[in-house]
Amino acid sequence: MRSARKILALTTSRADWGHLSSPLRQLKKYTEIDLSLAVMGAHLSPEFGMTVGEIERDGFEVQHRIECLLSSDSDVGMAKTIGLAVLSLTEILSVERPDLMLLMADRYEMLAPASVALALRIPVAHIEGGEVSEGAVDHAVRQALTSVAHVHLVPTITAKRRLLMAGEEPWRVHCVGAPSIDHLKNDDPPDSEEVRSTLGSIADQKPLVVVWHPVTLDAEVSIESDPFFDAIEQVEGPLVFCFPNSDAGSRTIRDRAQQLCDRRSDSRIFVNLNHRIYWALLARARAIIGNSSSGIMEAPALQLPCLNVGRRQQGRERSRCIVDVPAHRGAIIEGIERVIDPAFRDSLAGMENPYGDGSAGKKIARILSKVELGPRLLEKRALPATAIPEPPVWPGQKQTTTLSN
Repeated sequence: MRSARKILALTTSRADWGHLSSPLRQLKKYTEIDLSLAVMGAHLSPEFGMTVGEIERDGFEVQHRIECLLSSDSDVGMAKTIGLAVLSLTEILSVERPDLMLLMADRYEMLAPASVALALRIPVAHIEGGEVSEGAVDHAVRQALTSVAHVHLVPTITAKRRLLMAGEEPWRVHCVGAPSIDHLKNDDPPDSEEVRSTLGSIADQKPLVVVWHPVTLDAEVSIESDPFFDAIEQVEGPLVFCFPNSDAGSRTIRDRAQQLCDRRSDSRIFVNLNHRIYWALLARARAIIGNSSSGIMEAPALQLPCLNVGRRQQGRERSRCIVDVPAHRGAIIEGIERVIDPAFRDSLAGMENPYGDGSAGKKIARILSKVELGPRLLEKRALPATAIPEPPVWPGQKQTTTLSN
């Protein structure tokens, strides 16, 4: 009798859990898969809401808890967090020896499990490679994970083409969509009472949702944050701020957001919102503004206007609900006026989302249940130059968004 296929998934924060939970829920349905979960980083930090509890409330058992996030707000703290995670993960993975390790996206902490898996000859499956976010260290992290990974579960046709152009073998690269969108299609939406119990009366006021993260390639977080908050101060109407990621400079952003909310009775800041409440918030919002990938991937699924500010998401694939502006006070104010204009929202009717249709989790689980294990998977081969596909169709030219392998 064949033994169960061991897959160990790893999550570092709410930033990746909203994407990872759908594939894991689908993987749990496969009796031939022995799934385990390692939780680390901000999930175990009271400062960021101790979101390991949310994972358990979602019905998942956490087999491994890895304390590694320093109570720091610097790039040195980020680097030391990686080092601590490497030491702890080495102890776990040297014993567990899973058949596959499943990693998500582009958080800097993901460099730790990828490095340990590489040394221990553990194949890596990576979700959301092939994307671009040139204004943050996330971009380099994502590329590094792609180099290490043996199975690529990418969100768009363009991302797939990008990996093929980089020389990845076609049988390793699967276009599945973005799994964060699965929640909109598959989760039961919360009723109004549940939404109000979390968000309060602001839920009925069509707020602007603000998600602003540090631009981690800047030496000073103030370079883009100062003009952003200067512009936000001029906005009338309710605001809902979501906590930034646990990157260098996040405390400065949180403090400034909290100070703004303290001065305004119609604005609130939330440390953490679970998937269902967050989607309900977006469904009630006038627009989402900031520099988060949520505005790029998830807002299009709701035909929600998005103002994307600055460099952080530079290079990502765009939908027509997204308005891009530089991190200049005047440009941001003008951009907000545009995305909250009802005529702009009306113009989005019928738009498509290049990040998929809400079935990514099922596709990922099916692929991981069938991928052939063994030497062929572990030994990556570069394609000869003559076999590299033609360049993709770039923006400005028509391109398909059909998801296929």
